[in-house]
Amino acid sequence: MTFDDSTELTPLIHAFRDQLTACLEECSRGRRGLFSDMEYSHPWPEAAQLRELAFALQAILAQAEESDPLCDQFLDLCSIHGENDPGEPRLARAFLNEIAGGPPKPW
Repeated sequence: MTFDDSTELTPLIHAFRDQLTACLEECSRGRRGLFSDMEYSHPWPEAAQLRELAFALQAILAQAEESDPLCDQFLDLCSIHGENDPGEPRLARAFLNEIAGGPPKPW
């Protein structure tokens, strides 16, 4: 089951999506630390808050046996690390493209 727009969680989900889009746009322009702050010396508080919100939202939705595809995909992207990591700006641009209706990328 996926998120139903008629639930009382609508404001929370819309706030998450608005913050996600803003952070993705900033990251696509080169700012690092959206998907993980472990490797970067310059903290990005809004990105850390977005990750916390995504974890909380996912847990709340799971209790209602619902999910939000954007939240799930964002958290999946937060788990990509290592040699095959395409880089945060590239991930952000691909995710924004997908949100806008473009084809999904295989990461």
